Amino acid sequence: MCQLTLQSHYSATPPAKAEDLTQTVFCQANEAIIITDAENRVTQINPAFSELTGFTLQDVAGKTPEAFSILPLDDTQTTRFMREELMLRDRSKSQVSYQSHDGQFYPGMMSINRVRDANGEVSHHVIVLADLSAIPSHARHLSREVYFDALTGLPNLQLLTQLIQESMQHAEKTENTLAVCSLDIDFFKKVNDQLSPQVGDALLSTFSQRISHLLFGDDVLARVGGDEFVLLLHHGVDEAFFDKLLTSIRKPLMIEGQSVHLTASLGVTFYPQDAVQGDVLLRHANQAMYRAKQRGRDTFHIFDPDHDRLLQVRHEQRQRFIAALDNNELCLHYQPQVDMCSGEVVGVEALIRWQHPEQGLLPPAQFLPVIDASSLEIDLGEWVLETAMRQLTRWAKNGIALPINVNISPTHLLVSDFSQRLAALLSRYPHVPPAMLKLEVLESAAMHDTQAALETMAECQRLGVNFAIDDFGTGFSSLTHLRQLPVNLIKIDQSFVRDMLSDQDDMAIVESVIYMANRFNRPMLAEGVETLAHAKALIALGCELAQGYGIARPMPAEALPMWLTHWPTREDWKALTH
Repeated sequence: MCQLTLQSHYSATPPAKAEDLTQTVFCQANEAIIITDAENRVTQINPAFSELTGFTLQDVAGKTPEAFSILPLDDTQTTRFMREELMLRDRSKSQVSYQSHDGQFYPGMMSINRVRDANGEVSHHVIVLADLSAIPSHARHLSREVYFDALTGLPNLQLLTQLIQESMQHAEKTENTLAVCSLDIDFFKKVNDQLSPQVGDALLSTFSQRISHLLFGDDVLARVGGDEFVLLLHHGVDEAFFDKLLTSIRKPLMIEGQSVHLTASLGVTFYPQDAVQGDVLLRHANQAMYRAKQRGRDTFHIFDPDHDRLLQVRHEQRQRFIAALDNNELCLHYQPQVDMCSGEVVGVEALIRWQHPEQGLLPPAQFLPVIDASSLEIDLGEWVLETAMRQLTRWAKNGIALPINVNISPTHLLVSDFSQRLAALLSRYPHVPPAMLKLEVLESAAMHDTQAALETMAECQRLGVNFAIDDFGTGFSSLTHLRQLPVNLIKIDQSFVRDMLSDQDDMAIVESVIYMANRFNRPMLAEGVETLAHAKALIALGCELAQGYGIARPMPAEALPMWLTHWPTREDWKALTH
């Protein structure tokens, strides 16, 4: 019969109910529990202890744990020193080996809580023995060096991987949270180089003992590298615990008369919130630890599985986009640009599309954000330039001579050798006049590095290639850019043009942009012209060049010749010409 008689000084429930609850916990606990008196002699054990060791209460009553073969893992000087220190604490934790009912010794973690009475005198001890023998039965004949770190006696990486799996299963069964923590001592190599190897080893051993003292019950501390440790925490730890852990690490360690100050970087991930396999959990904790180092060290960082999933999705999307480039799934559509007063077609803008084999024709808004600010912007930009030059060559053979405006991202424009790459491209198409290629840059491109943008644009203009500012009016320093940047065309952003007839603020912006452009003698073109009413209002304000759905939607290259044939017959737009 399982029976426990203890006095609680902290019960918030009626004594009878508290005793019932204590009795249930003691008897049903999965971990082996031993109750010893003030002299550390056994008075009670629970069924889990008997199941683990094979000992009954009659076998161990009145004995100390050491008397029935619960022993420290080793007997080095450091271990003896730390064991003496533990005797001064009311809570301690240490690695042990215990003898099981089969007569063999297995690794365990022993936590001791010293309980005091109302007068502060030691009343009894509560000892929890956690089994660490996550070693397959067929491998138990192997030496403990295979599974434990020789210096600290802690589980090594090989045993840790098995303990993670068991801990995950335990978390699922109990519906609790498991924290996997990667801990790395900051600048340890520098500290170690200043000490002798023997002192460095003693430092690591003492450091590991300090961390162990902060752990509970079946928590695990493992050493997986020189100054790299991993913690498995089962007891709902929070940020306050991690702050306490780092604060404890900052306290100086006395090693052979030397006071050594350490800090550490800590990365944490929680299972099952981070619902991945054990090896991935460990990798995520490591990623978080390196993020803590990037943030300045001596801190902790908690892995965000949602953010990581977004990054993973982004990575997969970028890989798919690379495949699209390689498999020729991308294409250019062309939107005409016209002089509304003369009816003349003055050029076309090249607009990227993705002919996706499963999803059909995708507009740029569905895939360009995926490659934003990455090197893929450069790869795409180079592809667009090459494709535009080939198209200019084909149209020239058919008697079509229309400049192509190509959008250049800030990332692409500010590549150090952009102008050299452009020169090489032009040399591959000697029959295409450079002026037939026009580059459109976002107004924001100049905000990244104005001087570099100015130098690159000037070099390109010396090659005969001109520039337009795209989406003008959306930046915070448009007037400065208009004065500084060597552009030959200003494009008024469609977001203002589209609503200018119904929104007084948008109309005011359009009027201001046109006024500034005229004052600086810069040609301008309005985007987003959808109706004749837009066209008439823009002409009245002094803007004669336009593109938009009211004129033509972007079209494949092979459709442009037919559109050019029909454009002069558009009676509605002919009415604007004079």
